[in-house]
Amino acid sequence: MISTALIGFGFAGRTFHAPLLSSVDGISLSAILQRHGDEAKKAYPSARIIRTLEELLALNDIQLVVVATSNLSHFSIAAACLGAGKSVVLDKPFTTTADEARQLITLAADRNHLLSVFHNRRWDGDFLTAQQLFHQGRIGRLTRFESYFDRFRPNVDKNAWRQRDEPGSGVLFDLGSHLLDQALVLFGDPLSVTAAIRRERDNAIVDDAFDIALDYPTGLRVVCGASVLACAKRPRFALHGTAGSWMKLGLDPQEAALKSGLRPTNPGWRQQIAEPDATLFSCDGDRETRTPLPILPGNYIAYYENVRDALLHKASLAVTATQALRVMELLEPCRQSSEERKSLPVTLSPL
Repeated sequence: MISTALIGFGFAGRTFHAPLLSSVDGISLSAILQRHGDEAKKAYPSARIIRTLEELLALNDIQLVVVATSNLSHFSIAAACLGAGKSVVLDKPFTTTADEARQLITLAADRNHLLSVFHNRRWDGDFLTAQQLFHQGRIGRLTRFESYFDRFRPNVDKNAWRQRDEPGSGVLFDLGSHLLDQALVLFGDPLSVTAAIRRERDNAIVDDAFDIALDYPTGLRVVCGASVLACAKRPRFALHGTAGSWMKLGLDPQEAALKSGLRPTNPGWRQQIAEPDATLFSCDGDRETRTPLPILPGNYIAYYENVRDALLHKASLAVTATQALRVMELLEPCRQSSEERKSLPVTLSPL
C-alpha cells in the first residue's frame, strides 16, 4: 500500500482528490491536513487528521503527498514535501510561475522523487473521444479545433481565493490550464499565441473570461475559451476538417457525480457518468449527413492508478512535471499577448 497524505480539504481536495485516492487499490489515504474544522474526519474516519505541515512532514510512513491548496501556496508546500523525502502530486496548474515549476522539477530530480500535476481533464470522456477522432483521421485533415469551458456564475465570491487579487487566481489559471494542457497533448508546440483575457462580471477583481488562439505550422488553428457569464454555453468541443466536423455539447459529468457523493467504486458509477452521443457531420455537396457518435467513458481514477504504478516502477508517469511546466510556459505568453494586444511566438521546454 502506498501511504498517502492529502493537504487541503476545500473544493479540490473534498470533491476530487480524496474520493479518487480512496477508490484506488494499492493507495491508502492515511492522513489529511485540514487546519480547521472536522469535515475531513467525518468523511474519512480512518484517516489521521493533521493540523500543521510540520506535523505531516514528520510522519515517516507517508510516501506520497497530494497538495490541494491555493495556487499561491503550491511552491512552498511542494518544496517542503520533496525536501522531506516525499513524492508529490500538485493540483493544477502546478505553480504560479514557470520559474517556480522549474525549481521543483530540479528538486524532485535531485531527490529522485515522483512529481506530477493533476491534469485530470485528460480523462474527460469527450476529450478521449476527440483524441480518438483526431488520431483516426475521421474528419480528415484537421483545420480548426475549438474547446470551450463555459459556466454561468454572475456573482463574485470575494471569499474564494480564486477570485482574490493574488498570483495564480482567476479563470485563466483555473480552466485555461486544462484547455491548454489538452491542446499540447493533442498537437504539441504551437508557433504563436493570441490571447484576450478579461473581466466580464460586475465587481470582478481578477480575470473571469478568456479567448486564446494557438496557430500551428500545418495551418491548424486551436481556439480555447472560457467564461463564467455564459448562460447559453458554446460547444465543449467543435472539430472541423477536410472530411467533416464533430461537435460535442455539455461538460463531462464526472465532476458533478463526485460532487453528488458518488464514487468510482459505487455500482452505479458508469451509468451516472454516461453521456449522450455527440454528432459527426459529413457533407456531399450541399447535402449534410449527421451521425450520432458515442462518447467514450471518462475515467479520472486512471490518473491515480498511473501514479500508483509509476511509484511501483510498473509504468511511466502519464502526466510528467515537464508536461505541466510547458502549460505554465504557455500561460505566461497568453497574459503578455493579452496585455500587449498582439500575437507572440511560443517557445516551450522540450519533452
